[in-house]
Amino acid sequence: MAGTTTNYGWTYPTSTDLVKDGATAIQTAIQGADTSLFTALGGNYPGMRLVKKQTIGSAVSSVTVSGAFSATYENYRILITGGVGSVNNGILRLQLGSVATGYYSNMIYANYASGSVASTGNNNGTSFTYAGVSDTINITAMIDVNSPFLAKQKQITGVWYDGTNSGRSQGQCSDQTSQTAFTILTTSGTLTGGTIYVYGYGIS
Repeated sequence: MAGTTTNYGWTYPTSTDLVKDGATAIQTAIQGADTSLFTALGGNYPGMRLVKKQTIGSAVSSVTVSGAFSATYENYRILITGGVGSVNNGILRLQLGSVATGYYSNMIYANYASGSVASTGNNNGTSFTYAGVSDTINITAMIDVNSPFLAKQKQITGVWYDGTNSGRSQGQCSDQTSQTAFTILTTSGTLTGGTIYVYGYGIS
């Protein structure tokens, strides 16, 4: 006769079980484990999961990441690390799909030395400005994108820092069509190497 585990009561075969009973007990145990983990982890896609990983090319002024957004996740994080830019304090911009209008954003930043605060805005621009920075040491960006795949406005938040300032940029894209891809563009210079990671925020 099959036994049961202490914590969840999953059945398992014992040494005296018939072969057919053992197979049934194993099937029941596996199904029980699957059900318990699904509940404990909060559904099919818990936590933050890697959706796409793409290497940046050599001396490029833009890089498009396709298949980044889907119905699996509603919100995403884009991370860029490694590589180098051809100029220091180069501004990285983010464009969703083929949408080249309707980006409204601002950035509030402070100077490292003085602590003085300033801001800059982007009214109905062609992309989300201040999405990241590149210099001759590395390329960095951390951008959250809300609802890119849904047929609604998309909200975006980025962390900015360079050799003299750091701050946060945020805004929205008024386009209400579903997007699956995005493009990182430089304002000046080019990018070589580095990796773009796209993570989906888990839903339950």
